[in-house]
Amino acid sequence: MKKQIIIVSAAVTLLTSCSKFLDINQNPNEATSATPQLILPQAITGTASQLNGYNSSGAQMVGYMANAGGYGGFGSAVTYSFTSSDHAARWNVFDVLEDYQQILDNTTGDASMRLYSATARIMKVHGFQLLVDQYNSVPYSEALKGGKNLSPKYDDPAVIYKSLADEIDMAIDTINAALASSVAATPLTTASDPMFGGNMTSWKKFANTLKLRILVNGNGKVTFSSKNKTFDAAGFLTTDALVNPGYTRQSGKQNPKWDTWGFTYTGSDGNKAWMPNTFVMAFYNGSKLTDPGRSKALYYQSPTTPTNRLGYESTSVTSSPSGSFWYPSSNRTGATSGNATGVLKGPDAGMPVITAAESYFLQAEANVRGILTGGNVQVLFENGITASFNYLYQLPDKSLSGSPSSDASAYLTANNTSPLVNFSLATTTEQKIEAIITQKYIAMNMVNSEVGWNDYRRTHYPTIINTAGATGTQTFASTQSKSTRPDHLPTRIVYPSSEGAYNSTNMPKGIDPFSSLIFWAL
Repeated sequence: MKKQIIIVSAAVTLLTSCSKFLDINQNPNEATSATPQLILPQAITGTASQLNGYNSSGAQMVGYMANAGGYGGFGSAVTYSFTSSDHAARWNVFDVLEDYQQILDNTTGDASMRLYSATARIMKVHGFQLLVDQYNSVPYSEALKGGKNLSPKYDDPAVIYKSLADEIDMAIDTINAALASSVAATPLTTASDPMFGGNMTSWKKFANTLKLRILVNGNGKVTFSSKNKTFDAAGFLTTDALVNPGYTRQSGKQNPKWDTWGFTYTGSDGNKAWMPNTFVMAFYNGSKLTDPGRSKALYYQSPTTPTNRLGYESTSVTSSPSGSFWYPSSNRTGATSGNATGVLKGPDAGMPVITAAESYFLQAEANVRGILTGGNVQVLFENGITASFNYLYQLPDKSLSGSPSSDASAYLTANNTSPLVNFSLATTTEQKIEAIITQKYIAMNMVNSEVGWNDYRRTHYPTIINTAGATGTQTFASTQSKSTRPDHLPTRIVYPSSEGAYNSTNMPKGIDPFSSLIFWAL
């Protein structure tokens, strides 16, 4: 019998690098004296590290990954009976938010630092949206006060969402005013801005796209202002927003996703307890759709990549190889591997914050729902598909391996009888939303998996079937699920034990992972 290695559930679910590249603020309750030029790059890099953990958590929830062979003791990872120790590191976004708040506090009233202030405000919005989408009500209006308020109240999530849209508007206005002012504003540089290298047009596109995500998620649940519903002329992201502060094969300086799932800087194996889920593979191998191009770019041993259904534990389940199944290269030597396609790519690859694919699918959904007007939904939809191919075909230096545009066109042709690909066949509003969200689900696979998880809870797409005898291609719900919901899935994680210990008076009580909903969820 194969040796079963017992693993601790909490360790399996946290799955994120503990070190913060360039970190200079170890205590979030003690103000740092560093300049905004030094705080901003480590904060943006800290956001990328946090997204690695969000990606891992989301991938477990929404059918991108399942438990691999050779391991046991998955516990709540397969039952969904979450406690305060499960996925607790998602709360650590507050650590990064303290850094952004330090920039805001230190630049108030300084016209020369308005670009730093605006950028910090945008990233603060990004962080708070991550938290609301995981926890619903979180400390907001009284948060980030350091030692002045160690027990902040929890705010209504819909109110937070409205405030986040206002904050984006303020940040864009600040950028525009700074660029038009006769008072010179200290520019962001490649050293201080590891995402856009100081390109403020790109920052406005990012801000527009982030605000659109807020409006789409909050549609019908939040009363947004007329200003919230307008967007800067810069438009939305058409290229991927990637963070790269100089990731390299050194201790604490690797791409966080590579460090978790690929190899450590010494060449040792990353996490091998997980493997691709049977459900998502059906969108590549012909069970639902045919997609050999992205499958080959994404998975090792494609098109015969082994899969499993979450919760199925048996000695017959395949073990993950060195570098995991998400590293497609034949070079499995950790000390030299890298320079590949897919989602890991290499230790020096950038970390995605918002991709062009997500941007296009957000615009498509917003046009269908009337949040935006005047866009060609089918063009946006197909641009999203092409952008997904483009991201997966990129090597760490952003050069392309293969022909993503040609393969995207071939994908549209090969699946032209499916309304999930041929948008002209989606004739009703609901069919259009299903097509958009399903394609977005495919595009977010191990890229920003938390987006796929949020979208499923918000729309219940991609469609799953949970009738008796449902197979792994029909549902991504765990075979060991304890959920009482019809879809057999959880609705959320619970607050970490640190909040119960230090802010129990304000922390919402009675949170149930099977019935407590995020405010925008179905």
